[in-house]
Amino acid sequence: MTRAGVIVTVALAMLIARPAASAAANKEHQQLMAELRMLQEQQQQLQQILGTLGDVLKTLTTKLDDQSSVTRKAFADQKLLIEGVGEGVRILREKADDTNVRLSTINQELEAVRQAMASQPQQPPPATVPTPGDPAPASGTAVVTTAPTTPAPIGVAPQRIYDNAYADYTAGQYDLAVIGFETFIKTSPRSELADDAQHNIGNALYAAGKFKEAADAYQLVISNYAQSNSVPSAYYKLGLSFEQLKQPDLARKAFETVIKNYPTALTEASLARQALERMNRKTG
Repeated sequence: MTRAGVIVTVALAMLIARPAASAAANKEHQQLMAELRMLQEQQQQLQQILGTLGDVLKTLTTKLDDQSSVTRKAFADQKLLIEGVGEGVRILREKADDTNVRLSTINQELEAVRQAMASQPQQPPPATVPTPGDPAPASGTAVVTTAPTTPAPIGVAPQRIYDNAYADYTAGQYDLAVIGFETFIKTSPRSELADDAQHNIGNALYAAGKFKEAADAYQLVISNYAQSNSVPSAYYKLGLSFEQLKQPDLARKAFETVIKNYPTALTEASLARQALERMNRKTG
């Protein structure tokens, strides 16, 4: 073959090989583009997953913060509760200590009373001399005689005994108040405050829910201090005590006695009328 033939043959071969190489490059390009699209899609999916995970993480963080707040609040509430209980215990201890001190004081005063009474000579009660013109007591009416005066114990002022008892009453220490008022009456039965002390015994017993004992105490006001200004209130409180004891007939009688016999005791008479109206509404 001549040189010219060789050149022609090579040229033809090159022309035939060029489309094949171009086709191969085009195919590789298409594969690369397909892989690129796949990578882009995977990237989008990953971004979506990351976004979802971010939302979940945000939700979890919010819940954790809420739970942390609830936990902190619960701990704070428990702390306040514990502090409140501790304060209550402290107050109760202080009240117990104060009660023990008051009991010790009352015991000392009672001991002084017993010693003073033991040191006094026994004297018969004075005979009752009827005053001319006084009507004789009606049949069946109890005659109340006042016990002889017992002097106050040395070193203990009667007013102090009364004041301590009244302080116990206003503080809700009803048992101590009753003991104190009874001590005052024993040491100063002729005092102007004796009827008040007996009336306050009834009040303390009533406040303590001891309605039978309260009724007995109010009846002692009526019988032992018939001329005192405590009687109208004693009748009214007696009616309340009978009402608590489910004895409506006796309660009505006590209220009616206030209205009938003590109309000038405006407060007690008004309260007695209200009590009667209340009882009438219940039975009506």
